[in-house]
Amino acid sequence: MTIQTPTPFSRKHADDKVAFDRHELGLILGIYGRFVAAGDWRDYAMSFLRDVAVFSIFRRTAEHPIYRVEKRPRLRNRQGMYAVISMDGQVLKRGHDLAVVMRYFDRKLIRAID
Repeated sequence: MTIQTPTPFSRKHADDKVAFDRHELGLILGIYGRFVAAGDWRDYAMSFLRDVAVFSIFRRTAEHPIYRVEKRPRLRNRQGMYAVISMDGQVLKRGHDLAVVMRYFDRKLIRAID
């Protein structure tokens, strides 16, 4: 009798994490860079967890994030896997396309520049 141990490739890893791909990060960092140039935002942080990837935006380093851009693949077939969430947890924009969701910041950028 032989005992077979599972190989690392035959099971799902517990450390699998949700992450933004290169295109998604390009969209997010493009908006972020414009707000930094306008002097409105100063810092960011990224968290890659098992169920969600989060891009947090800070006005100052020692604060709570003023916005979070989240990617939740489990919501892909429901409301959409991308969301912009405010500091108080209110969902400001949700959708299936990150470019459409990030348009929320277009109005904010016009105000920041004026």
